[in-house]
Amino acid sequence: MTQDKKMLVYLIAGEPSGDLLASRLMKALIKKTNGKVRFAGIGGETMMANGFESLFDSSELAVMGVAEVIPSIPRIMARIRQTVDDIVAKKPDVVVTVDSWSFSARVNKGLRSLNTGIPQIHYVAPQVWAWKKRRARTCGRYIDRLMALLPYEAKYFQPYGLKVDFVGHPVVEGGAAKGDGTAFRKGNDIPEQTKLLCVLPGSRRSETKYLLPIFKETIAGLAEKYPEMHIVIPTVVTVEKAVREATADWALPVHIVTGETDRYDAFAACDAALAASGTVALELAMAKVPYTIAYKMNPISSWLARRLVKGKFANLVNILADREIVKEYLLEDCTVENLAAEAEKLLDDEEYRQAQLRDAFNVLKLLGADDPVSPSSKAAAVVLDTMEK
Repeated sequence: MTQDKKMLVYLIAGEPSGDLLASRLMKALIKKTNGKVRFAGIGGETMMANGFESLFDSSELAVMGVAEVIPSIPRIMARIRQTVDDIVAKKPDVVVTVDSWSFSARVNKGLRSLNTGIPQIHYVAPQVWAWKKRRARTCGRYIDRLMALLPYEAKYFQPYGLKVDFVGHPVVEGGAAKGDGTAFRKGNDIPEQTKLLCVLPGSRRSETKYLLPIFKETIAGLAEKYPEMHIVIPTVVTVEKAVREATADWALPVHIVTGETDRYDAFAACDAALAASGTVALELAMAKVPYTIAYKMNPISSWLARRLVKGKFANLVNILADREIVKEYLLEDCTVENLAAEAEKLLDDEEYRQAQLRDAFNVLKLLGADDPVSPSSKAAAVVLDTMEK
């Protein structure tokens, strides 16, 4: 590579959480190379807001659950072939797949079979500690290096000869703890003393499909006790239309916001939250918003999840603490009665609220909350080191 030539990093991020992660990696790489880097691949709205041009709409890959995935298989397989062909044609200096291991694994496998010599890195270790432990061996076959968000993940992959770097969780470097709650309330005409509940029904269509109806009933029940309360729903473009349609007749005023800045401002303004299981739960902990976790799937996927998923908890805060700091209501336990009762406790019991906030933040320290070097900066260093070697 000549001194003036910009290195090409091929990024693949298949859903909103990966899109945000990849966008931060882009910024860190630009900073570390003094701008001598360019990007190609697949990404979402956050990456595209930073000038990224996606090969196709990444929302096509954001499917989850057996009943949802099966009809999508022909389309996804075609996208895998298209992606591999695009990588071969562009000849990047490195390929970095971000999260979404089901899609990423197949792209990496296809690329590896062609013996291109292009370094292949995966960012976000598959949760082999929860289910499908055999994926640890698969990772070792298809990629050259793995960047892990959690400190204990390396031990699952190293026996297969895979180089694993713990870089820390990106939530600790985001703006979740820096929102402007006062400005949010003022901009949305929500009085300072009015209770504000944050509702987060997920970023996938399969999540909102099952969670929005139960959240609607929960809000209807809470409206009897809190008739003046407002609801805010931070969402993403992939499900924004469905969210707006589903919440048009809710029992309390609903404010729907998109974008990272508005989401974090909304967090800062909220008194409590009901959230789908996922990365957003860590953002709420960073923002010091007490919350509970909810998750619901179609009956077939629920039946399989009960039998395949190992481990006591779904929420990362609870997993790292090895105890239930945050209440989880999953699958059959995700009922209106459970969610409403927990929401009332989070809204009214100050001692209960503060205990959760304190314990959750102590867990975040394990993910790098006190580290002066950001996770994205560490990840960028791994990418550059891999290319050099």
